[in-house]
Order: sequence, then C-alpha cells, then structure tokens
Amino acid sequence: MIDIVNMLRFTHESLENEPTIFDLDSPETRDIQIHPEGYPIITDEFWTSKQRQGSSIQEISYRACFKPQLPNYFINLFTEPNDIVYDPFSGRGTTAIEAALCNRNVIVNDVNPLSIILTIPRIRIPVLKDIDKRLASIPLYKDRKADIDLSMFYHADTESELVSIRDYLIEQKASCKQDHIDDWIRMVATNKLSGHSKHFFSGYTLPPNQACSQQKQIELNKKHGRVPTYKNTKAIIIKKSHELQKDITEGLRKRMFDIGERALCLNKDASSTEKIPDSCVSLIVTSPPFLDVIDYAGDNWLRCWFNDIDIDSVQEKITVTNKLDKWEQFMRSVFNELFRVVKPKGFIAFEVGEVRKGKIRLEESIVPIGIQAGFEVLAVIINKQQFTKTSNIWGISNNTKGTNTNRIVLLRKPE
Repeated sequence: MIDIVNMLRFTHESLENEPTIFDLDSPETRDIQIHPEGYPIITDEFWTSKQRQGSSIQEISYRACFKPQLPNYFINLFTEPNDIVYDPFSGRGTTAIEAALCNRNVIVNDVNPLSIILTIPRIRIPVLKDIDKRLASIPLYKDRKADIDLSMFYHADTESELVSIRDYLIEQKASCKQDHIDDWIRMVATNKLSGHSKHFFSGYTLPPNQACSQQKQIELNKKHGRVPTYKNTKAIIIKKSHELQKDITEGLRKRMFDIGERALCLNKDASSTEKIPDSCVSLIVTSPPFLDVIDYAGDNWLRCWFNDIDIDSVQEKITVTNKLDKWEQFMRSVFNELFRVVKPKGFIAFEVGEVRKGKIRLEESIVPIGIQAGFEVLAVIINKQQFTKTSNIWGISNNTKGTNTNRIVLLRKPE
C-alpha cells in the first residue's frame, strides 16, 4: 500500500496562483488517527481558505453540492493533463468542470437529466457576443401563460417572457436545431428561475438551490407583504453570462470546448454505465445521495418544469432511502461498476457526510463496501470548514447538524 500520509504532503500549484503549502505536520490543525483496520483518518482543512477561490464558471446553485476546491485538490494530486476524471453522481457538474479547467478529460453521469443541462454548457462555453446575438433573436410574446400556476413566483410580463424562452428551447430541441448557444441560455435561465435577490426572474423566495412549493410561496409572499415585480429575463441572462465567464480567457474557452466535445455524458443509474470502457478512468471524485437528507427531485420541480422534464420519472430513478441497509445495497452495486471502469492504480475520492446529527457516518459503510469491490482503502480524509450564510439559512450552525463536514473515503484500485 502506498504511504498516503507522505503523498498528501505536497505543494498545490495552479496556473494562476502562487503555490500553497499543505503541511501534514502542522500540530495546530492536523489530526491523524489510525483506524483498527490500519488506514489513517486525517482531519484538517485541506482546501477552502488554503486554496484559490473557485473559477467563476462554477458559480451556479444546486442542493448538496461540494465546493470546487474539493475535486481540484484530488485532480491535481492524482492525475495528469488528458487523464479521464469521472463523476457518477454529477449533480451540478462541479467535478467535471474542475477537471476541464485543469485540462483533464471528463465523463459525466447522473440519473437526473438536469445534471447534463447544468454541466456541459459550462464546458462547451459559447462566446459572449454569440449569446447576446442569439438572445436578441428569440421572440418574446405578450400574454403567454405557463401551463401551471406560477403567478406567485412571477410578474405576468416576466412569466410571458419566460414561457416564450421555454417554448423556443423546446422547439429547438424537437427540431434538432439546439446548439451549444441554446444549451448555454437554457443553463443560465434554469439557474435564474427563482431566488432571494433582485437578480432572479422570480420575486423574493428561497435561495436558488431549492424551489419551494406554490402554496409555500403564496404564504411567503403574504408573510413579507410582497408581490412579484417585473424582471427583464434577457438582461438577467446576459448579466449572469458575463459573471460566469469572468475568469474564462479565450484560450481556456477553446481548450475546454474541445474537452466538452470529447466528453462522455450519461443519464444512467451509476451501477449500470456500460458505455464507459473498462479500466479507462484515472480518478473518480463524487458524492452520492445521502439517505433521505435531500429531496433532489422535489427541490428542482420548477427547473424540471422549465426544461420539460417529467419530475415523477426523475423521482423514481433517484435512489433516496431512509434505510441504511438499502443505501448500502445500492452502493455495493455502484462500487462493482466503479471497479470495472477505474484503471489499475486509479483513485476514488468518495465524499460522504455526517447525517442525522452525526449519528450515522457513511464512511463506516463505504470502507467495507470499497474493500469488497476490490479497492484498497488509503485513508479517510475529514475536511473541516467554516460555515457560510447559506449554511445558516438552512439551520446549520455547528458540526452536529446536517451534512456539515466533508468526509472523503480515499481508495485505490490495485495493479
């Protein structure tokens, strides 16, 4: 087995930032314990304040997503340019986008079709002037109404514009005319459907990573004495497009676009990804659904509506259970598939969290599952972090509530 403690003692370098030293011997922060099975449990702050801020292209909202610094850490440690990085539970695409930023090839998979909608446009990035031109060509009709009641979220004129854009995108897809510029507009609009600031299409509501129900929004409007005001949908899309591309140079855009053209993108059960060749993946960085902590389909019902996705079919496919034994059974089938696709000497950084006030630590389930699949366990890495405003909104104020700590099971496939 490799000496993972010495491997983690490295200088992290990025293309645009000064090197940052990660000192495993720092007595102030680092805690190393040895599990009875022989692998180390290492606690420290491996990223966030010790690393560069994430690229602007990462800045979209999604429930239960990890920071881009997490995959960046492992991508730089365990892979080289042009290696393949894979995320079987891709979510908003943080791992895939970070891999593309680092000049790695990507495989993206998530059973929720929203994942591809949110991910690939931020790798196949269009030129800003082309986005402006395409938006200008989309007709915005008056008095268009959604096929469901959205009056509690949108001013009537905003709703009409939003439905016009939605109809345009549906028609483009149906006629096979949708291109990477349409994909970008779809992605940005999906991200701007609802939020708690003036820069979203909706009136005041919950943070953008969760859409509340129609009835809850009616209650929220009444409580705060608010009614939705008009929002210029095209102006908001243009503004967000410029914000997302703030850190993207022309050379980086072209390089990432090529990676996006080669990317393998799947909407499959993570235990059944036959399109991925055997032994091709150098690194997997992922985070699976955590028991019943997040309602991935319900939280995204408004995004599903905008993208003409049947939310019931999404709910059926996503493995969310409140039974640990059922979750472990699913993870066993997933790890058997991961063992097939990872190349010898390839790595997995499998992020799990503390759930149910820390009473369940999922790494204690993943370690034996990984071993049974054929992997060797190198370490459990626990990343300590400072909480954000978003964390406080959800009532997370200390390390005993919610999925608060990055807990990563680090595995390697033997030669």
